[in-house]
Amino acid sequence: MTGTRDTDRITTGLCKTDLGYVSVVTRNEAVLRTTLPEPNQEAALSALPESWIDNWHKPPDPFAAWVVELIVSYCAREAVNLAQIPVDCTSVPEFTRMAREACRTIPRGEVRTYKWLATQAGNGKASRAAGQAMATNPVPLLVPCHRVVGSDGRLTGFGGSLGVPLKERLLRMESSD
Repeated sequence: MTGTRDTDRITTGLCKTDLGYVSVVTRNEAVLRTTLPEPNQEAALSALPESWIDNWHKPPDPFAAWVVELIVSYCAREAVNLAQIPVDCTSVPEFTRMAREACRTIPRGEVRTYKWLATQAGNGKASRAAGQAMATNPVPLLVPCHRVVGSDGRLTGFGGSLGVPLKERLLRMESSD
């Protein structure tokens, strides 16, 4: 991977959760990429660059194991705080970084609009840019983009192979806690 140092350790893992399979990629003590829950291993792995799939470490390093444990617990409806997990924000434009950080503050079981996200990121007129920051979010669940909705409350586009139905399921799961 371009830009990594010889001392960087990239770890790729796959975990089975109550909601499906999730891929997790870490570098040192931060998460580079996660996938949304997918119905099978192949779908979860296909969302990753092939070069990362070659970096399997068994057993995973302690940081990666901790991240996987929290994601599995979250998907099992346990009240864990995924916002405590460090996320790699290198090479991310300032507005995008700020929008994603704001998204991480949305409490479990609540939603905010793209306009709110844009305002928190410093430009209340940049709702579309806030939407793009969520659409390109490399760490769904950790940056809970499923908690961001349209100005009229509608659930708008969502990634992964399951799309908006998964967004609905995550919001129902969180609101019933």
